[in-house]
Amino acid sequence: MKPPILIDSEKELAHSLHALSTAAWVALDTEFVRERTYRARLCLVQIATPDMLVCVDPLRVDVAPLLEALYQPTLLKVLHSARQDLEVLYDVRGAVLSPIFDTQIAAALTGPEDQIGYGALVERLTGHRLDKHATRTDWSQRPLTDAQLAYARDDVHYLREVYAQLAARLEALGRREWLDEECAAMTDPALYAADPAEAWRRIRAGQHLGSDAQQRLAALAEWRERTARERDLPRGWIVKDPALIELASNPPPNLAALAQHAGMTPAILRKWGSELLARVNAAAVSPPRRLWENPARPDIAQAALLKRWSDRVKALADAEGLSATLLATRHDLQELLLTGGGRLARGWRKGFLGDELSRERAGAMQT
Repeated sequence: MKPPILIDSEKELAHSLHALSTAAWVALDTEFVRERTYRARLCLVQIATPDMLVCVDPLRVDVAPLLEALYQPTLLKVLHSARQDLEVLYDVRGAVLSPIFDTQIAAALTGPEDQIGYGALVERLTGHRLDKHATRTDWSQRPLTDAQLAYARDDVHYLREVYAQLAARLEALGRREWLDEECAAMTDPALYAADPAEAWRRIRAGQHLGSDAQQRLAALAEWRERTARERDLPRGWIVKDPALIELASNPPPNLAALAQHAGMTPAILRKWGSELLARVNAAAVSPPRRLWENPARPDIAQAALLKRWSDRVKALADAEGLSATLLATRHDLQELLLTGGGRLARGWRKGFLGDELSRERAGAMQT
């Protein structure tokens, strides 16, 4: 196979954009690095239509015109496991890419595999085994090697055939609207906004803390998010999650006590010790509030019903040839049982399974 065309000038990019302007869909992938920064650094954009395949180098050319073309609402973007690509492009553009066709979700709607990898999906549908030696490469280094470019090329070259096969299967099964619904949920801007005031949600271990400790954790997480963003550093390079949990659980009265906490290195104390102490103290004067609600738990009868529902989901998924996890997780089933809401109470899942389970729920509540 020929090496891909590497676009590293505005003139070459303009030519590719002209070809892209007539396409109905485009296979898309990105390469990036994020180990040393708050936001990922976009290092390569691969695009392929039925008649074109190019790799665009964002470190050499302004990709604003490319993003303008990709963000057109009439152009369908085909990606595999799109979440990280959407996040990276959101940080660059300030908006979520849409509409999309995620081949990982499409595969789960047409087969039993849940979250199948790109290489496995390509091999299953095309018979080609990908060379994944460049998976852990540093995409910010220049020049890019032939092996890197070949890896980047394959990520969209075979995606075209994968898309064609999965789209046909979805249509044959009458599930294309299901895929559109799932992909539309992935393009909710709230998923990518990273509001500092909501940063505590990332630290799930905090749900086991008391109300006052959760209040302190929220203040510390917000401070860390703002600091990481301003310094363009990974969150963990500021203060790691376990250290924030420890500070929220056992608030130090002074800097000397702070220094005794696990995770408080000399560098952290020197740079941010006073600020950490100030956030802990400020949270102490706020009214305690629980950030995570105490989840309701099913009683014995409800637990038995949940078990029957779980078995039914698996049997139905096997019979219909789709992923049981995508159809309904245990959390989905419990949410419907205890609240009457959740994913099973809306969209394609409602008519496919949710309405039936809701009727059983109503009958169980009357007994």
